[in-house]
Amino acid sequence: MATPLDVAEIVRVTNAAYVVESFFIKGTRTDDDEVRRLIAQPRSAFFVVDDPVKPGQLQASVHVEIDGGAGYFAMLAVDPPHQGSGLARRLIQVVEDHCRQAGCVRLDFDIINLRSELPAFYARFSFVQVGTAAMGDRHKLKQPCHRISMSKPL
Repeated sequence: MATPLDVAEIVRVTNAAYVVESFFIKGTRTDDDEVRRLIAQPRSAFFVVDDPVKPGQLQASVHVEIDGGAGYFAMLAVDPPHQGSGLARRLIQVVEDHCRQAGCVRLDFDIINLRSELPAFYARFSFVQVGTAAMGDRHKLKQPCHRISMSKPL
């Protein structure tokens, strides 16, 4: 579980992983203030994977929140040099275990419809589309898009 000492690395890894969204989002995915705020919230945490070769650096991170019987994760990020190594799978498993231990009966998250590769990626983990929603932060959008809500029972 991340601590406030991990904020800069969570921001670095997340923004590096989400640079693929620069074709439709202006600016970066997150910043120090947002990550600090999320870490400080009750029932909210980041899970991280430390780089065993480079102390103080992270290979991956994910944010998770518990709300009643549902868990929600966001900002699943693997540093580009480590993508394809199973770290996303590992973090999803950690999130699922954390949410089950907290009494959650389902796990939810949102993706952006313009990331057409993501539904199939998450289907491998038994997530299914359950709805759509408008985007927040519309001032950051370069083109129209919407969120796709995905979920799975725990």
